[in-house]
Amino acid sequence: MKKLMIMGAGIYQVPLIRTAKRMGIHTIAVSIPGKYPGFAEADEIRHINTIDYEAVLEEARKLEVDGIVTAGTDVAVITIGKVCDEMGLSGLSFEAAQIAVDKLLMKECYEREGVRTARYRKVMMDEDPIEKTKDLNYPLIVKIVDSSGSRGITRINAPEEMAAAVETAKSFTRKDYYLVEEFIEGMEFGAQAFVYGGEVRFVLPHGDYVFYGNTGVPVGHFAPFELTQEQLDDVYEQTVKAVKAMKLDNCAINADFIMKDGKTYVLELGGRSGATCLVELVSIYYGFDYYEKIVQAALGIEPEFPQDQAVPNASRLLMSDRDGVIRSIVNHNEPDENVYEIMFDYTVGDEVKKFRVGPHRIGHVVTKGRTLDEAVEVLDRTIQNIEIVVD
Repeated sequence: MKKLMIMGAGIYQVPLIRTAKRMGIHTIAVSIPGKYPGFAEADEIRHINTIDYEAVLEEARKLEVDGIVTAGTDVAVITIGKVCDEMGLSGLSFEAAQIAVDKLLMKECYEREGVRTARYRKVMMDEDPIEKTKDLNYPLIVKIVDSSGSRGITRINAPEEMAAAVETAKSFTRKDYYLVEEFIEGMEFGAQAFVYGGEVRFVLPHGDYVFYGNTGVPVGHFAPFELTQEQLDDVYEQTVKAVKAMKLDNCAINADFIMKDGKTYVLELGGRSGATCLVELVSIYYGFDYYEKIVQAALGIEPEFPQDQAVPNASRLLMSDRDGVIRSIVNHNEPDENVYEIMFDYTVGDEVKKFRVGPHRIGHVVTKGRTLDEAVEVLDRTIQNIEIVVD
């Protein structure tokens, strides 16, 4: 029986664990101790910090695993690269992994290889950020390089907002520098993609539903995302150039873009599948189980990605507008073939957070339809028929 190490045991790794088990694969969930749902799903668990790549490598060798993978998080990507390199497993390299989780290395690759991206400056903590960025045009984005999601990222519209943004960056980073880049005024969107054997197998652009706090936090997605054929071709071209610049291979890709004047600007690429129901988005749209494809690739089995259908679908997170305890969850929805999934991460009596960042989610809804409008209408109605009381 093949053995697969799955990095993390959170909500976004649970479907990966379940899929691998359904495929007859022995699963080992790796995570620090905690109340993580994946622990109850996996065949074995190992309480190891997923960023401790030497400890994970030692355990992987001891267990003689056949693959290592994750979904929905950047935290363990470097570890995956290290284990793949040292054990000759299928997955992104250690070098590519380091680039994929460091926004400075990523931007340097883009600049060097001609990938279309925003102008930026690296700023040391002891440097004057106003002076260092005086040739950049506002609005700007202040961002750290060693965190996933929206942590430590702030948009600023004027120099007087710089100091507060830098303090936010300092509070989230372990580095002695951060990035400041121009905010490109345009249409923000994302894409899921996969590269295997040096070839990008598909690129699926998607729209994003965004919650705005200090910065935008994705709370859902939809496909198809309406673009002209010329724009789609440009998205594909820039994705391929970014993948090659970063030396990504044999992995899922989560991409963030901005479209300005019909041109695609690359914000960043991650060497793993997206969170917030993006694996489900791909699965519904193309009609294959994307989790299966991710597992196959991690085991060195070349995955096929048929693209002979395109089913519109949409998803959004369930969230709370306050800190508190869940007092009741009532789902008033009748069975509907267009409701793909309703998931609750918590139950009555659990404490939850007011939504500010992705991990504060309390569940999600995924729907589909003959058209995107139908999928969104079903999504809206389904969410309205769910009552979650928090106080």
